[in-house]
Amino acid sequence: MPSPAGHHTTSSVNRRGFLKTSLGASAGILAAPTFAGWLAAADAKAATSPAAFVDDYRTNVLANLTPETNAVVRVLGGMSTVWKTGGAWNTGTPLMPEVLRANMRYCARITSARTDAQAKEAFLFDRQHQSYAMIAGLGPLADLYKAGAKAVTSITSAPDGTPPTKIDDAVPADAPAGSALGAGSHDSALGKVAELVDTLRGPYASGNPAKYAYQYPRPWRMNEDSEVVDTGRTDALGYPVYESDVVVAPQLLRQRSTSPTDDGGFPSGHTNAFHLAGLAYAYAVPERFQELVTRALELSHTRIVAGMHSTVDVIGGRIMATALAAATLADPANAGLKAAARAQALAYFQEKTGATADTLYAYAHSAGTDSDPYADRGTNVRVVGPRLTYVLTRHGRHSDLTVPKGAEVLLETRLPYLDAAQRREVLRTTALPSGYVLLDGFEQWGRLDLFAAADGYGSFDTDVRVTMNAADGGFGAHDSWRNDIDGQGGLTKRGTGTLALTGDNRYTGGTVVEDGTLVAASRSALGHGDVRVTGGTLEVAGAARVRGSYTQAAGAALDVTLRAGHKAALTVERRVVLDRDSVLTLRLDEDRPPAAGATVPVIATGSLRGQFGRVTVASDAYRAVPVYAADGLAVRLLKR
Repeated sequence: MPSPAGHHTTSSVNRRGFLKTSLGASAGILAAPTFAGWLAAADAKAATSPAAFVDDYRTNVLANLTPETNAVVRVLGGMSTVWKTGGAWNTGTPLMPEVLRANMRYCARITSARTDAQAKEAFLFDRQHQSYAMIAGLGPLADLYKAGAKAVTSITSAPDGTPPTKIDDAVPADAPAGSALGAGSHDSALGKVAELVDTLRGPYASGNPAKYAYQYPRPWRMNEDSEVVDTGRTDALGYPVYESDVVVAPQLLRQRSTSPTDDGGFPSGHTNAFHLAGLAYAYAVPERFQELVTRALELSHTRIVAGMHSTVDVIGGRIMATALAAATLADPANAGLKAAARAQALAYFQEKTGATADTLYAYAHSAGTDSDPYADRGTNVRVVGPRLTYVLTRHGRHSDLTVPKGAEVLLETRLPYLDAAQRREVLRTTALPSGYVLLDGFEQWGRLDLFAAADGYGSFDTDVRVTMNAADGGFGAHDSWRNDIDGQGGLTKRGTGTLALTGDNRYTGGTVVEDGTLVAASRSALGHGDVRVTGGTLEVAGAARVRGSYTQAAGAALDVTLRAGHKAALTVERRVVLDRDSVLTLRLDEDRPPAAGATVPVIATGSLRGQFGRVTVASDAYRAVPVYAADGLAVRLLKR
């Protein structure tokens, strides 16, 4: 099981989880000569193609320190574009000085502006078991999780200054019997979830082989030019003083390693652990998927605030965790465990909250920002975006992403109504653009934007047919796609479930509703093509625009909400064709309903043909009299 610091301990490693000095001294020398040749060969598409990461992730062990032998070292290969590993820990060479200089300047700026409260927070998440720290991302479900999993920590506050000794997490003496650190006990009511977290953080998830392979020092050992300069002095605690503008948080000064050979900065082990735990929880509790992704990125940022890691370290930790999580979840050996963890979490939280599978999402988002720091979606978006790239700037033309093999498993429970190919397309169309060094390494795992992917497609490059069944419950019964969707393809909605489109959509292939409900939750939700409602219901939540023609067949329904003083609920640029057996349902806005006797516009168009067979008002107090014209439809609301 991982230690609280996120490193794995075996007989061949020291107490910090690194190789003993006898091997560590040669690790950088073993790795250094291979990088340039391997990358050149990869760029030239050498005859010996490396295996896909998900098929090769078990090679991530301390015996393998080269990209040829270790899948994690390979996917982190973008780092070798900016940094050439030296023969020792302090002899590396910047290959892109401008990137690494920006990296160090960022770290210096963050640590110099750090407040006392931020320093204490950085200590808390440095010392607390990472799997436990991630639980807060569950929001209103967090305390229920801790109780059910028997998850505990002894690190609940930070000292005002430097503590007299090193501090490690432990099970408190007064903890209930059977309690465990991290994700909790495997024998608890949420034991399968805890086991899934620990499995993702298992024996092949350590960042230590990559640390030895890259030998990139921690920021507090480097100056602005990424050079290591030992001043020959020691601080009050007896640690060597390096020429650096990066200041370690006072609470963590004793947590520094005294063996720089065994203490590489890239990739960040804590960051790797945060994201691995977060993606495991997100698989089991997808109702909090985006909030858990946000939490992982926020906790990872505290590594920079602490002065313990740099931006490139944190980016590397995220990349390796994304690949490792996908590989572990895609591994057939874990198929039963991941299914059991999801089922256990769903059953447990329904029992404890009284929610159903269809209402659990609402419960999981029922708290305000006073108790759930991730309750504001806009804030989450602003947190996530910059931390996917940090100081990196984009260069070169856009290159489409080939989604890494197996990556689609990361969305398996969040988008359960899509098949594997569709989930891959979601990942592709929401990915970060190419051209960011570090993100463009082998298989380009760093380009995946899981926060955006949880909001559905970013583009319909071909026609998309989605089937959602209400009987499946949860996201199958109701989901929202919040991205701004473009592309030349169109959307066909099938099945009895409900899908809401909320973005500023520009896809041109048209929209078809065959069954269930499609909600147009923004004015441009329906894109730039024709709209055909051949069955089911098109629901217009406020006002929507159809840039082509609108056709509604027999038995199909249009459901609109009317508000006093507003223009037509549905504006159609071309023509409207209505079957005489089609249905119009009218709802009155709760805050500003139209007055009785008012004539309210419903459809505005260039040409209207046909009439609704039935017009109903979702209120026993009113009835509606339709008023048809060549350019649209209005209704007169009358009291019954």
